[in-house]
Amino acid sequence: MAQTQNEGTQRKRQFQGGRGSKKQKIKKEKAVKEGSNQELWGPEVRAILERQRLLDPASPASPTDNGDLNPANDVPTTESVSNNNPQEVLPEPFTEITVKVVELSSTGDGLATHVGSKQVYVVPFTAPGDLVRAKVIQHFESENYSLADFVSVIESSPLRDDSRVNCKYWSKCAGCQFQILDYPTQLAHKKTIVEKAYKNFSQLPPELIPIIGDTFGSPLQYGYRTKLTPHFDAPPGPRRQKKMFTEVPPIGFMQKGRRITLDIEDCPIGTDAVRMGMKRERLRVAKEIDKYSKGATILLRESTRRELNNSPEAAKSPDDTIKLIGPTHTDFKTCVTDPGNNSLSTEYIDDFVFTSIANSFFQNNNSILSPFTQYIRDNILPPESAGGPKIKYFIDAYSGSGLFTITLSSLFEQSIGIDISGPSIVSARQNAKLNNLSPSQCKFIDADANELFKSVTFPTDETVVVLDPPRKGCDESFLNQLLQFGPRRVVYVSCNVHTQARDVGVLVRGLGNGGARYNIESLRGFDFFPQTGHVEGVAVLSRAEKPFEAEIEAEIKADP
Repeated sequence: MAQTQNEGTQRKRQFQGGRGSKKQKIKKEKAVKEGSNQELWGPEVRAILERQRLLDPASPASPTDNGDLNPANDVPTTESVSNNNPQEVLPEPFTEITVKVVELSSTGDGLATHVGSKQVYVVPFTAPGDLVRAKVIQHFESENYSLADFVSVIESSPLRDDSRVNCKYWSKCAGCQFQILDYPTQLAHKKTIVEKAYKNFSQLPPELIPIIGDTFGSPLQYGYRTKLTPHFDAPPGPRRQKKMFTEVPPIGFMQKGRRITLDIEDCPIGTDAVRMGMKRERLRVAKEIDKYSKGATILLRESTRRELNNSPEAAKSPDDTIKLIGPTHTDFKTCVTDPGNNSLSTEYIDDFVFTSIANSFFQNNNSILSPFTQYIRDNILPPESAGGPKIKYFIDAYSGSGLFTITLSSLFEQSIGIDISGPSIVSARQNAKLNNLSPSQCKFIDADANELFKSVTFPTDETVVVLDPPRKGCDESFLNQLLQFGPRRVVYVSCNVHTQARDVGVLVRGLGNGGARYNIESLRGFDFFPQTGHVEGVAVLSRAEKPFEAEIEAEIKADP
């Protein structure tokens, strides 16, 4: 439903008042850093400007559906001009303008246009089609975009519904961007994130990129996150001087676009156990604040104890516990807050049980892990029509505490997991025992993934490799070793589809040194973090038989 300007003004973010030109220095433009938001915005901004040029070649920019906005009602201008449009004078920083949101970026921020301008404005907490007031913060003239703060809605997009917002900190906290959007729209946008990642960062011709599958949704859209880490900052004053708190500081998460910690009393994307632990820990910190002389991060990690329904323990109702009764068993969920290496958390995925150090990495949305691991199980082996020898061996690079190694072990004669973290490998070995897997069937190695293929003797035609690296992706040395080893299939799981696209591009092109190369069999996103701009990517690859150039030629002929 459309809104009047006065109605939109009432929804101004409270913190905007302190963000003005008198209190803020105008930052100088810096070089774009690999993996940064700026790297993602660049090609998306250029695509918007190219579409505008095609729509109206004679105009410096033709913002779509901007109505009859009057530039005279907007703000003073600055003498800085766009490198690609010398005649354009950009608005002064910390002044407000009216912009139309064209699309959502891969970071979840809106990309908006200003009438008569060839500059794109990055505005958070907006939906495609919104007409909004935005406060200009910083210009990146060489890239033709500017950062801006959302101020108010003048006219809402049909996609936007503020009644969906389920958190009083939304539009301030940097955690969630999409609460104004319905869930199908969120999933559709995350599909475009995967599409743009492979278009912009794989360096592959479109003929070799398959149609992206629909994003697999999370069974829970709120109350899903099994780990949160709120924090508080050190007392103000010189860093080297010992300081004590005179009052309880804000405890929570970072404010969007600013280096300020918001005081967050509750977080609705956390599970009930985590939210309960958050309230308890906030009270503890307030009570013990005189014991702190610096800031700290608070661990909140859900842990589950499972009892059969016919056991005496299942009838109990302990304090500080969330009790969930199922058809055959009862789960008791608590919140672990001790960050030490002796503090363990437990969770279940179907009939599998996993323990890990509470402060270590484990997927943070338990509700999606059952269908997620089933999808990997359904796609890790080649289709029967592919022929060839049976795949008997499985290598899980970056295995952590054994999620894939253990849940997929029944498909193979032998599985090996490798991780650089010694404590994670200790947890993985313990998890193998808990799930009745022998060392001959499921083995774990404490080593860098780069050392993995030096000792592997599995026949490559009978081997599949799963990759689940950190956000930065795989380094060149690892990819080179993988291509030299040349397993028959590779499944690449990633929390960063942009570095995944970069690495998959290397695997598809090959290195031209006699090693293997791969074809992309399928690409699909999984929504581990509803209400946010994050999407998990799964790429299934099969070893190619043709050289890279021959593969391109064959694809072009097959699809003229």
